[in-house]
Amino acid sequence: MTAEPRSAAAESSPAGTDAEPRLVVDGAEVARYLVRPDLDPRHGPRPYLHPVRTRAGTPVTDALPADHVWHLGASLAVQDVDGANLWGGRTYVRGTGYTWRDDHGVIAHTGWRDRAADRLDHDLEWRDRHGRVLLREHRRITATPAGEDAWWLDLSATLTAATGGDVHLGSPATNGRPGGAGYGGFFWRAVADGEPLVRTAEAEGEEAVNGSAAPWLALSATAPGGSAYTLVFTGLGPGDRWFVRTAMYPGVCVAYAFDSPAVVAAGRPRHNRHRVLVADGHLDPAGIAARLDEAVVP
Repeated sequence: MTAEPRSAAAESSPAGTDAEPRLVVDGAEVARYLVRPDLDPRHGPRPYLHPVRTRAGTPVTDALPADHVWHLGASLAVQDVDGANLWGGRTYVRGTGYTWRDDHGVIAHTGWRDRAADRLDHDLEWRDRHGRVLLREHRRITATPAGEDAWWLDLSATLTAATGGDVHLGSPATNGRPGGAGYGGFFWRAVADGEPLVRTAEAEGEEAVNGSAAPWLALSATAPGGSAYTLVFTGLGPGDRWFVRTAMYPGVCVAYAFDSPAVVAAGRPRHNRHRVLVADGHLDPAGIAARLDEAVVP
């Protein structure tokens, strides 16, 4: 795929360098976007947002943590894309378990469509270890204010099969791992001092919300240093489920293949839209509902 030429807006954008553009809300930097990270292939190289911060400057993402080095801030990643590991780490093999394999691919930036302080719009390729393109993606990320203490991160992604046939998306769960390990999709590795609280409108706690299909899911935590924050996730697509971890590590994923494989059918692009409210303080259910009611979705 030939990268599209940059627009005039992209050429003149003040939002950081080409390799590390930034998102700004009301003059304050709220996120950096590492477009071409220099990573070990086993860590699933891909563009990712880190650090993401609240309006008050509290960091709410983690990257390259010692427990799972391939967890990279907020990113799109899937462990099994037609047999290619685009998540990083060991691959779950049915009947064997987690195994180190030479199957790691890369999700690569190929060209900007638009860049500004509040939006980043570009094209990507999902490639296997041989460089064969499995999926092409158009991604748009925007940042908009949500009052003085919060902002909305909006990530839209359209995936198109590039192999001439259907492309299958899988997870450790679809490959035989028990315990609700259906991760893979839009994943947010959070940062927390102690175990965070996770809830939906109907349930609370990791076991209760993992695998659910609630319209929204909130994670409230205290960052190292003592600052409180809340993340409110929306944007499950048809068949998507929430994958959640709080005890082992703080993480939330819009899982594309939680308990059954997903398909990006030939000639039928898959459209995803994920919105996250990044707020200072611990929001209760009533406060979350009020923020969602106030949200204007373009």
